[in-house]
Amino acid sequence: MKLQPLQLRSTDPHFDRDFHARLHWSSDTDEAIELRVQGILAKVKEEGDRALLRYTQELDGIDAKSMSELTLGPKDFEDAFHALDEDKKKALMAAAERIKRYHEAQRKASGESWSFRDEDGTLLGQKVTPLDRVGIYVPGGKAAYPSSVLMNAIPAHVAGVGEIIMVVPTPKGERNTLVLAAAHVAGVHRAFTLGGAQAVGALAYGTASVPKVDKITGPGNAYVASAKRRVFGVVGIDMIAGPSEILVLADGTTPADWVAMDLFSQAEHDELAQSILLCPDEHYIARVLEAMNRLLPTMPRAEIIAKSINNRGALIHTRSMMEACEISNAIAPEHLEVSSKDPHAWEPHLKHAGALFLGAYTSESLGDYCAGPNHVLPTSGTARFSSPLGVLDFQKRSSLIEVSAKGAQHLGRIASVLAHGEGLNAHARAAEMRLSQEEGDLGTLDQELLEALKAQARSSLK
Repeated sequence: MKLQPLQLRSTDPHFDRDFHARLHWSSDTDEAIELRVQGILAKVKEEGDRALLRYTQELDGIDAKSMSELTLGPKDFEDAFHALDEDKKKALMAAAERIKRYHEAQRKASGESWSFRDEDGTLLGQKVTPLDRVGIYVPGGKAAYPSSVLMNAIPAHVAGVGEIIMVVPTPKGERNTLVLAAAHVAGVHRAFTLGGAQAVGALAYGTASVPKVDKITGPGNAYVASAKRRVFGVVGIDMIAGPSEILVLADGTTPADWVAMDLFSQAEHDELAQSILLCPDEHYIARVLEAMNRLLPTMPRAEIIAKSINNRGALIHTRSMMEACEISNAIAPEHLEVSSKDPHAWEPHLKHAGALFLGAYTSESLGDYCAGPNHVLPTSGTARFSSPLGVLDFQKRSSLIEVSAKGAQHLGRIASVLAHGEGLNAHARAAEMRLSQEEGDLGTLDQELLEALKAQARSSLK
């Protein structure tokens, strides 16, 4: 099995065409999946627990007679934690502590309420309150992801969410101890061993056993993604994620084996995952490719890695590191490694990325598990306008306005002019009723303009 990723030069006459063809990933949904998901959601909404029990038997092979058999609580999580060996306990706790510390800093920086008063005594501000209840989806089946539990539940806990509900599929009834232990460490309140579209539907609509949540976060397969898309509006969602991505921007100073393994770290997720190297050193690119082919046979998921690298990977020779930065900004990758001797020289030029990993020692895998920042990141170029999951995703902001009697004299006149201009007389009257009896000075507002706007409004209503 040989790796043959697409190799391009930025000086090639058809570079843009060829590279964009390699970048392309269709987010078009499969019609059969959409129809299946539509039917599942309709049944869950209509039948509640009965539909959940039926789909769990059909899809996960669990013949549960009641929802109590699919329900887990704090005691189950605690028992799972104590069942772990000491190394796993310590690793889980260390990762959780770093993730919690990062998100606590995030909350202090931007997630607190604030207010100020104008010189006339009017109070303006923002009230930040946590969501009442959120649902986190944790994948199960082919692989188990305790890191997903930590990354979704800990920021919700730090935000002050009242109740965190976890859903996790357990095909054939196999419960992953590390996932349940992570729920204990992260502060999950309850869990249901449900998966797929039916789990998303249960969280969105609520059933007799599964409480309706305000927001659903967490990754899943195509059925989960389709269900999240369909229930958005009934509940909030974090994002619709595409295949995982890594872009390594290298100057040739990092050991080639390190970069090769970093490219593998995303390729092993999925055959559709994308791994790209941008580098101005052609000889270094050749060394990385040699390392990739040498290391591939040592990988348990070699077949998946090979399909990902050969079908979607790319090694690109650029004119310079600056051009590499420009290409990276056009891609807006999920994970961006700046594998450079001086990463801070290039970081200011990088505008679009879900997360930046600076320096040779900062492997993307550390961010996945324990560095601290969230690993739920925007994919498929959406880092141009989206951000990583964080504390703010589990909070909502309400504007605070308390107008003083003095402030009402000034603001009331401004509102009156604009409301009459829009033909909304009740708006205008509501503001005018709070004005003092004396007309007073309109200050910077022109009386003739006020009368003209009122006349225009009256004319438009005839």
